Amino acid sequence: MSVRDLLNRKPDRDEVSSVLRGKVIAITGGARGIGFVTATQLFEAGATVVLGDIDDDAVGKAAADLGVEGFAVDVTDRRSFDDFLTAVEESVGPIDVLINNAGIMPVGAFLSYDDALIRRTYDIDVIGVITGTQLAARRMVARGHGQVVNIASVAGRLPTPGLTIYNGAKAAVIEFSEALDAELESTGVRISTVLPTFTRTGLISGLHTNSMVRAVEPEDVAEQVVAIIVRPRVRLTAPRSMAWTHANPIIPQRMKRASRRMTKLDTMFLDYDHDQRAAYSTRIGAGQTSAEEAQSARQDDHRDG
Repeated sequence: MSVRDLLNRKPDRDEVSSVLRGKVIAITGGARGIGFVTATQLFEAGATVVLGDIDDDAVGKAAADLGVEGFAVDVTDRRSFDDFLTAVEESVGPIDVLINNAGIMPVGAFLSYDDALIRRTYDIDVIGVITGTQLAARRMVARGHGQVVNIASVAGRLPTPGLTIYNGAKAAVIEFSEALDAELESTGVRISTVLPTFTRTGLISGLHTNSMVRAVEPEDVAEQVVAIIVRPRVRLTAPRSMAWTHANPIIPQRMKRASRRMTKLDTMFLDYDHDQRAAYSTRIGAGQTSAEEAQSARQDDHRDG
């Protein structure tokens, strides 16, 4: 079997258990959605999992349901993030893996975006990831081993009308992670990304997917997160069949335009059901009209996507 075949082969249960058993893994946005499903799969494989989420009540319930520790964390607040990592290590031991999973996904016409929403998206989806990565990697480098897994998106490879802010944020996470993985190559610490496609969570509420743009289940994404921890590498798409998106930058623009029209990606994030998406939009603060109101809107997480 070639190295390529070996890497592409799904890890079997014995391999997963042997690698994950006893590993301390902290995950932000862990109260529900992709975060909670990932935590569940890791826990069932024998890892020591700790949940973090901005919603104190939700993370308490999720942690109790799973039978693990859970702490409140605001990924946009450096002190809060550092306190979370400290709480994890004081509770269960040094962190082997941090999964930066918290994030929000605003959609709609760029010219209508509120400045506060733009800033909040980058504070959570980019600065939060960078902050968590730096804080965790410093601890890991001192010990000579560890891994940070950043949840990005295929949207970081597929610029799409109506997703401009999210496209930019996830592209930043992908390139930041690869650059840092190369920088830390000699330290024993890996920085990885998982790039999900549309996932059946709150992030895609109100969007009209179709037979050519299908959503996957949170379990499918969690499976790839587990795989990248078992066999560390720079990145994986979820599902792996979406790996073609890495070549998107070299595809001619004429072909991209035709593809967007054929798949309806040219309008999917502009023409959506506002009523169905209203609850999610409210949670992430979309449509806030003042800085004070925007500050009061609590960040949503990939717990819903």
